[in-house]
Formats: sequence, C-alpha cells, structure tokens
Amino acid sequence: MSHHENQTNCNDKRGICSLDSDTDDQKQKKRKPLEIYTFIDPLCPECWAFEPILKKLQVEYGQYFRIRFIVAGKLEAWNLCRGKYKGAQSREDLAHVWRKITETFGMPCDGDVWLEDPITSSYTPSLAIKAAELQGPQAGVRFLRKLREHLFLNKQNVTKEDILISCAQRAGLDVKEFKQDLHSKGAAKALRCDMQTTKEMDVDLVPTFVFFNDNVDEEGIKVTGHYPYHIYVQILEDMLGFKPERQPPMSLEHFLKKYEFVASIEVAVVFDLEIDEAEKQLKKLVLKQKLELVPMKYGNFWRYLE
Repeated sequence: MSHHENQTNCNDKRGICSLDSDTDDQKQKKRKPLEIYTFIDPLCPECWAFEPILKKLQVEYGQYFRIRFIVAGKLEAWNLCRGKYKGAQSREDLAHVWRKITETFGMPCDGDVWLEDPITSSYTPSLAIKAAELQGPQAGVRFLRKLREHLFLNKQNVTKEDILISCAQRAGLDVKEFKQDLHSKGAAKALRCDMQTTKEMDVDLVPTFVFFNDNVDEEGIKVTGHYPYHIYVQILEDMLGFKPERQPPMSLEHFLKKYEFVASIEVAVVFDLEIDEAEKQLKKLVLKQKLELVPMKYGNFWRYLE
C-alpha cells in the first residue's frame, strides 16, 4: 500500500518461532484467510486505547481474520519513553501522559498508578499473558483484557502475583494451572518466542500490526500506531484481493453480552455513535436491568448482567 507512509512490507516470518499446537486454533487458522500479528506491551496505554477499533474490526470483518497477540519484549520500554513521549521520565510525567492519551483516544486510562504504586517492569505481566495463553488463545485474550482493566482502570500493580491471580480468576481461567504455568518453562519459552518474532519483524514501537494472508510466500503489511478505521479495512481488502463483506449488524445487547464489560467509547466506535447517544442507549438497558453502570475516573464502563 502506498497511501500511508507508515505502512510497509514485512517479510513473512511466520515460521520463525511457533508454539501453536491447539487443534481448534489450527482449524480456525485454516478457516480464516488472514492473520493479524498484534504487537503490544501490557503497560502501553496506546495499545489499550486501540481496543475500540479492534472490536469494530472484529464485529464487522472478524470472519476474515485471526488475531495473534505478540508481547513485544525487550523494547526500550514502550512508547511513553520514546518518540513524542521521550520527555516522560518521572512518575508525574507518566501519569500526565496517560491522562493525555485518554483525552486523545477516549479510552479511560488512570495514570495515578504511577503515583500510588509505580510499576518497575513489564516482564512479569508479559510472562503472565503467555502463561494464560497456555490454556488456549481465547483464555489469553480474556486474561489480557482483565489485566488491562486492573491496570488502566483500577490502578493496580500488575507485576504483583496476587493481582495477576485475580486477573486469571476474572478471566475464567483454571487458576491452579495458571499459577503453575506462571513459573513454568513453557511460559518463559513462549515469551522468548515473542521477543524473537519482535526482533525479526523489526518492531520497535507498539502498537504495531502485521497483516498476513494465507499465501506464505507473500509479504505482509506492517502498520505502526493509530490510524482511521478505514485504513485497516483497506488493508484487509488489499490482503484479501477483494472487497470484504461486513457481517450482519450486531445488536447493542448482543455486543454487550459478548464482551460483558465495555467502555462508552467502545460502544460509540463500534456502532458509529457520538458518546452522548451511545450512553443514552446504554442507560435504557440499565433501566431494563440488563446493564450496570460502572463510573470510572475518566469515563463510564458498562457491565452486562446475566
């Protein structure tokens, strides 16, 4: 693609280091023609802020792609300490930057964790993500979401094992197995694999996305950072070789049931609404006792009630 300077070809490195052995995962991989390598750091607020767009892609075009999360280890930290955030070195600076990211992208992100219980490294939460994934790809996705909620919303230090265990419980994991895997060679090997893939694909900022199709001889397309939604849809079209069809519209209630705990901005982005209109519709479901409002410091969340 030539219409965006940050979109680059990326050699197909999918054979570098693969730990996939789950039969259902392999079936899903065969069924869907595209795979998106999503490079993240668990402490990166911009990765968290990408959640609304990622949900919209999944809701509208999820039949075409599978997401594989790669923990981008051994970066110089994450975007906060690089590029436009290079000056953010003190705890106060980091807290301020997190607030600015909330203002820019709309996804609530409470930087006071840096003032109240600062985090020293992303290694342990990164390892925990890999430990969760040993219970299957979807278990890993659920765990990553809960870890981010604990960190960005509840200001909890996700390097602490008791917090990670709480994330595992809330994600519906087998907690006993998770505790064992957290200290296992398997999780450590999976994290080293991610670090190797990050290096081989020349990823030095997060979030970064590499789109691959099912032709292993064809190069992928790498995109770093946040862009308008239509850019990602265009990449899907380019990689597929045809215009993808949107899935039938999902009802708001079905969306909430599927994701269980979402921000107003996620609903607004997925359903193409202004925040005020999204919250008006969400409040109607509160009155019907389908939802619970969970106010956060920088925005509202909504919990689906079974």
